Amino acid sequence: MSTEDLVAADSERTEEDEAQALFADADVDSFRESWQGIQTAFVDDPRRAVKEADELVAVVIQNLATTFADHKKELESAWSQGEPATEDLRIALRRYRSFFNQLLSA
Repeated sequence: MSTEDLVAADSERTEEDEAQALFADADVDSFRESWQGIQTAFVDDPRRAVKEADELVAVVIQNLATTFADHKKELESAWSQGEPATEDLRIALRRYRSFFNQLLSA
């Protein structure tokens, strides 16, 4: 596959790109529920609400970093058994592209 083909393929967003969620549905629901509580609490204690918002964002970022690290560890573990096949590398690159695009669109 040529560099031009890779660039063209990279510019296309596929259903696979969209299907890979950054968080589990349960985590998303929990984060949103926490956010709703923070917004509601703002009326009574704005300072505390902002502090809790900061803490929640930190938890979300940490969760994302952990997910990424776990995924990387899985890839490295699979590859430690020998030279990965080009197809495995292509799939890994597509997953990274999906992750990258989701981060930039957030």
